[in-house]
Amino acid sequence: MAKAKIAVVIVILALLQVSWATARKHSGGGSTPAVMTVNGFQKGEDGGGAAACDGKFHSDVDLVVALSSEWYAGGKRCLKKIRITSKDTGRTVEAQVVDECDSRHGCKNNIVDSSPAVWKKLGLHTDVGKVHITWSDA
Repeated sequence: MAKAKIAVVIVILALLQVSWATARKHSGGGSTPAVMTVNGFQKGEDGGGAAACDGKFHSDVDLVVALSSEWYAGGKRCLKKIRITSKDTGRTVEAQVVDECDSRHGCKNNIVDSSPAVWKKLGLHTDVGKVHITWSDA
């Protein structure tokens, strides 16, 4: 009986450690490498329908992003801010997560899909299409 209790405690501690390490990885404890793509979040633009987090469309001047499914985490990051740093310019900006870039329907697993305003704040031109960045929870 004592061995079973010890085994349960060990499993719980291991799960807590993994959970803590994952949370720390995205919350200032480190930055995650990603590819940033440009997306329109206004009605009729390439983003498709309204944003998954709030059911709204967003202007191209709003600092908003859609995250790949794993990072979107089933909506756990909805309406929270992330910090994005351009590897090209070194500039950093905070943007709000409003949507999912669905990895089951063509979006790669390492994408931060962002509005033109994010690109502008980072000193980047949207015609490039995709750039390397790092990001973390703000």
